[in-house]
Amino acid sequence: MGMETTGRIHALFDTQQVTERFRKREFVIELADNPRFPQFVQFQLTGDRCENLDGFNVGDEVRVEFSLRGREWKSPKGDIKYFNSLDVWTLERVGAATGMDQSQPDFGTDDPPPPGDDDVPF
Repeated sequence: MGMETTGRIHALFDTQQVTERFRKREFVIELADNPRFPQFVQFQLTGDRCENLDGFNVGDEVRVEFSLRGREWKSPKGDIKYFNSLDVWTLERVGAATGMDQSQPDFGTDDPPPPGDDDVPF
């Protein structure tokens, strides 16, 4: 499911090595569709895309193409939790020709493995 939005970068975070095979880098965009009630939405880049946030700064106006992802996780005690993520495929400055050159998203190659009992559920 592909979607897109524009907004201003509010926060940038370092890359996290979640498991041996999976890493992610998160950032927050302020969506100002209604300036009285701005929304702060967290997105993530995964795998080789983590470096595509290099060169962006807080305050940059950006356009983001992303997929809405969700999964179920069962804890060792049997509790079930649900997690959502907004996985970014394309990130570019509004009005600029620079940014990620991602004409064909390679769906599936950077998907995190399902967590085992010892994995952190996010």
